[in-house]
Amino acid sequence: MADTFAHQPAVDRASAPARPEAGKLTLLPLIALVVGSMIGGGVFNLPSDMSRGASPLAIVLGWVITGIGMLMLAFVYQGLSLRKPNLDNGPYAYAKAGFGDFVGFNSAWGYWISAFLGNVAYAVAIFSALSYFAPIFGDGNNVISIVGASLALWGIHGLILKGVKEAAFVNAITTVAKLVPILVFIMVAIVAFNFDLFLAAFRNMGAGMGEGGAGLGSLLDQVKSTMLVTLWVFIGIEGASVYSARAAKRSDVGRATVIGFIGALAIYVLVSLLSVGIMAQPELAGQKVPSMAGVLEYVVGPWGAGLINLGLIISVGGAFLSWTLLSAEIPYTCGKDGTFPRWFSAENSRGTPVNSLWVTNLCVQAFLVLTYFSKDAYNFFYFIASVAILPPYVFSGGYALKLALTGETYKSGEEGRRRRDLIVGLVATLYGLWLVYAAGLQYLLMATLLFAPGLVIYAIACRERGARPYTGIDLLFALGMLALAGLSAYLIATGVISPL
Repeated sequence: MADTFAHQPAVDRASAPARPEAGKLTLLPLIALVVGSMIGGGVFNLPSDMSRGASPLAIVLGWVITGIGMLMLAFVYQGLSLRKPNLDNGPYAYAKAGFGDFVGFNSAWGYWISAFLGNVAYAVAIFSALSYFAPIFGDGNNVISIVGASLALWGIHGLILKGVKEAAFVNAITTVAKLVPILVFIMVAIVAFNFDLFLAAFRNMGAGMGEGGAGLGSLLDQVKSTMLVTLWVFIGIEGASVYSARAAKRSDVGRATVIGFIGALAIYVLVSLLSVGIMAQPELAGQKVPSMAGVLEYVVGPWGAGLINLGLIISVGGAFLSWTLLSAEIPYTCGKDGTFPRWFSAENSRGTPVNSLWVTNLCVQAFLVLTYFSKDAYNFFYFIASVAILPPYVFSGGYALKLALTGETYKSGEEGRRRRDLIVGLVATLYGLWLVYAAGLQYLLMATLLFAPGLVIYAIACRERGARPYTGIDLLFALGMLALAGLSAYLIATGVISPL
């Protein structure tokens, strides 16, 4: 395996060999990476996460907005993978190509933060689910859970060190296994669905008040409350594009992205809306992680809760593996092209980005310890992870829009395609900006504390390649980021906002 996964420039589609190269990922493993990255712990807690701050109408509107926005983002990654086959590593590469090194760095940094913080949330979810079988694990963030999560973390670390291909194969197996309990839940929920209860939830919500929406606020506020939840469950849609350099066929990258998106969207909508026809909104909002277990137990008894908790453990274990792979890939590639310090570009004899992997998992370990001090560790860390990934998503859409506006890569006779891509890029960009607004000031400010240390890493990388780190508008953005990070630190110190 020594050389089969060494990073190599992507070949042009016309010259690609008929048979997949040894060690290259074909369509099914790419789909598994997309689905495995997206369908993690979030789907198992959708019934309560969506109902906690939104009425059924707001949930429907939230899924409509998310479905359109994420479909456009899927089309963005599909189009860019074909129009820019020389750009590997997905969101980071597109942001850098379209808007410069500093924007590219921050997109990569945000993607990396999101990936390893998502793994922290996944670890909490796994041990919260284990508490159903062994109550000693509590809510997933006590001492015994942190020790268990740490052992699992370094076990996966060892697996990945043996080679990316082997880890991707394990991910494909867990992707299939995790879908079984979710499909059981959907089938049971369809049979048990109470249409009168579902309609009553709409009738009772009134103007954001009543049984179906007591104290939920305006419809706009309710829709906004669903945005980080729906974003969280779709993080990973770019999974295939991140691994575009390892794909056997460039066209499979786009296919895997769209197929994975459609399948995941159908599952998410069914899980969240069917639950509304089984339990009332206050009951759904009060369910313990994973709330899907409480819903199924309500219908079929204890075995249903056991099945869902077991499914979550398998699902999140696979997603944990997927995101460890993806998060290690970003600093590695950035180290190769000089965006990160060259130290991150080291790989072992099996082609695994070893230094990047070590740093990623040490960061996960540090934040696992911090979960002990959090009252609601799972939700907090996935909210921050969702905010951190917004820059790469916004700039990916922006790059597609820029290409359509300038006509770069478009040939004569492609006017219709260019107009279509213009709409796709515009909607994807607007959706990303809407998510920034919907995230709320508190989480945006706390995210700047995690982005600020990246300024030092970027400066080191610039010095290594003989460039000045901050000039012109980059300097203004860097100073603004530092100012916001300082404000966030002050607000946390004074108790105005709480990091945990």
